[in-house]
Amino acid sequence: MARLRWRRRLLLFLLGVLSLALTGAVAGYLWAEQRFRASGPHTQPEIVLLQPGDSLAQITARLSDAGVLEPAWLFPVAVRVADRARALKAGEYAIPARASMAEIMELLVSGEVVQHQLTIPEGWRVPEIMARLAATEPLSGELPDAPPEGSLLPETYLFTRGESRSVLIERMQAAQKRVLAELWPARARDLPFATPWEAVILASIVERETSMAAERPLVAGVFVNRLRKGMRLQSDPTVRYALIHAQQPQTGPLTRQDLRFQSPYNSYQSDGLPPGPIANPGRAAIAAVLQPEQTDAFYFVADGAGGHAFARSLREHNVNVARYRKLLRARRKQRKTDQAEPSSAE
Repeated sequence: MARLRWRRRLLLFLLGVLSLALTGAVAGYLWAEQRFRASGPHTQPEIVLLQPGDSLAQITARLSDAGVLEPAWLFPVAVRVADRARALKAGEYAIPARASMAEIMELLVSGEVVQHQLTIPEGWRVPEIMARLAATEPLSGELPDAPPEGSLLPETYLFTRGESRSVLIERMQAAQKRVLAELWPARARDLPFATPWEAVILASIVERETSMAAERPLVAGVFVNRLRKGMRLQSDPTVRYALIHAQQPQTGPLTRQDLRFQSPYNSYQSDGLPPGPIANPGRAAIAAVLQPEQTDAFYFVADGAGGHAFARSLREHNVNVARYRKLLRARRKQRKTDQAEPSSAE
């Protein structure tokens, strides 16, 4: 009888211990679940770079160093319990402020890495673009040989850290080919050029002639008129490019001697289009030369306000040129006056 009572007491004791253990386990699980889904300790977004081949321990260490885990030991435990350890992806991640460990895990599983931007302005030349690529730190790899002038499409490109410079150049070239494939079939009839590449050549001149979007079709219309009449384009940007091509760049105003510089790129000295583009035109400039504005103008000159004055005849053009030169003289005179006068602070 005594032995039976002893066994009963032992069973009750073991059941009590098991109950406490289960209660503790449940409480521990609930605490861990709550901490895993609780807001993180970081008050600002944090950038974390996970390298290919990083182990779960290395990933945890990088996240911990960034201050986004609390407590850090819980993250790898929870990731393993969720069977997500092999699903975490390498890359550069922007961890949102106060992101929970659960949210961080899902972000690393999604592979939604940081997207960097690189903007290439319209009308840039290849050396300028290559210099920007070389200076863009998130890109990787050496610069390849320079691509042909005019073969890159200026726009804003998205890329992830580590993308190679060669691949981005290939993307720029592919983008330009897509634009030409889209716009060339819808071109106006009877244009004075026969190939998409010739359209790029003319578009590069239009791009360097005006920075005003609204003027591009009209400038293109003037050049189309001149080509149809067999007139030389007489575009100053082609002279500058001819000098650059000959490694004699001119930074100041062009001189009469510059206009006489012998080069197939100098449209004051050569008929028709130059042998190649003088810059990389954007989509709008390409569209402008393929759908130029109908105009009876054959000339244009800067108007001093950022745009151009257009003329139908040489006589009208000369009046516009004289007006522009008078404006320049007045501005130079005003600058000299301003420099000569003492400031009010003296």
